[in-house]
Amino acid sequence: MNRSLSRTLVLLVATAPGVLALRAHAQTVAITGGRVHPVSGPVNENGTVLIRDGTIVAVGANVAIPADAQRIDATGKIVTPGLVNAATQLTLVEIGAVTGTRDAQARGRDGIAAAFRPWEGLNPTSVLISPARNAGVTTVLVAPSGGLISGQAGVIHLVSGTAAEMVLRAPVAMVAALGPARGPTGMPRAETIMRLREILDDARVYRTRRAEFERAQTRTLAAGRLDLEALLPVLDGRLPMLVQADKASDIEAAMKLATDYGFRLIILGGAEAWQIAGKLAAARIPVLTGAMNNIPESFVALGQRQENAGILSRAGVPVSVIGNAGGGDEEAFNVRNVRFEAGNAVAYGMEWNAALRSITLTPAETFGVADRVGSLAPGKMADVVIWSGDPLEFASQPERVFVRGREIRQPSRQDLLEERYKTVPPNYRKP
Repeated sequence: MNRSLSRTLVLLVATAPGVLALRAHAQTVAITGGRVHPVSGPVNENGTVLIRDGTIVAVGANVAIPADAQRIDATGKIVTPGLVNAATQLTLVEIGAVTGTRDAQARGRDGIAAAFRPWEGLNPTSVLISPARNAGVTTVLVAPSGGLISGQAGVIHLVSGTAAEMVLRAPVAMVAALGPARGPTGMPRAETIMRLREILDDARVYRTRRAEFERAQTRTLAAGRLDLEALLPVLDGRLPMLVQADKASDIEAAMKLATDYGFRLIILGGAEAWQIAGKLAAARIPVLTGAMNNIPESFVALGQRQENAGILSRAGVPVSVIGNAGGGDEEAFNVRNVRFEAGNAVAYGMEWNAALRSITLTPAETFGVADRVGSLAPGKMADVVIWSGDPLEFASQPERVFVRGREIRQPSRQDLLEERYKTVPPNYRKP
């Protein structure tokens, strides 16, 4: 067997479904000697993270290590929880230009698709998972896009397994939009808000007159049965409404809707949120925003600035740093870049610990999965990353990534291309 064929077979085996772990997780693993950032507690110099059967059992500077534990020396390294990217379409969009690989947008009816549950169609073998996971991202929010009410968002865990095994919690939010300039369905801004009120009013009617609705003894409602049913947890306060809005006045309009209808609100995008940081903090409304752009993409974001995340954080707003909030394959491809967004937020005034929290524990708290991911604490899933240096620095690299206590390193498409072209074939002739 020639060397080229042997290398090809090795790569094929390495990328076969299920052959993702360099080794199955040992019953007990001890990561020792690193600078451990639990996020939920103080930093531990020369700390230890003890893992048993995929769960963290101890974190600290004086952890007793069982004799049979597999020891991993992290001396001189930084140890953090796996990163959480709170605004992606990973596993829903593969190639933006190819319709058959896009599963993030429902057809709906008149811009309403509240019953749409996109995680039910996620692709667990997406080639975009490995670059994200290799870069230290172990949990993501997957959200639909398009229309006035796009559907429901879910949190998925980047484990090696089936679609059902990847879903950590779903649904975690209902997704709606108040932008762009003339609303997501081309309506004037005031009509967009009026339409949202109409739908929420009709959901209230449906809740109290469901039996009559089933017998066709009510007036025509603004949405179908499944969509109205899906909105009931929002009205009951059990499911937050994730509203994409950039303009400060649009954010205030969303806040007014939340007050009038009694639902919990989360803002996605929030380019001008800094202008009303005090109001958002007082209402404890989380904001998902980026820190990479200071050039407005449209007239609804004329006040956009890179200091946004830092201003909001200092005001007491729960901030999750994300990438571009517009949706599409660029987010699926660049899910791994969330740490660079957080690093940029630090460059523009966000405190370092707050920035790390904004891509770990804060999004986990926002979407109700902080009991399992987002920090290093006993009882939580063992999502752990060992970094060569500051994880918010561009030059630092994630050297080892553990998901549920299992070390995973699947060659990405980029790795395979590098392997293919880094050596000159023996029979290559220069033209």
